[in-house]
Amino acid sequence: MEDKEVIIKGLDIPFLDLVVFLVKLALASIPAIFILSVVIWAISALFGAVMFPPVL
Repeated sequence: MEDKEVIIKGLDIPFLDLVVFLVKLALASIPAIFILSVVIWAISALFGAVMFPPVL
């Protein structure tokens, strides 16, 4: 199969569509950041419990 080269010279996106997309992106990042922070917290708690067990 022959490889074909594609060159993109520009995009023509209306300003309002771009604003709507970026607002949706910002709103979608809020739950994503929350989920990511819970996952990082769980991993760090697990490693903390393994590396530094509580001394009784």
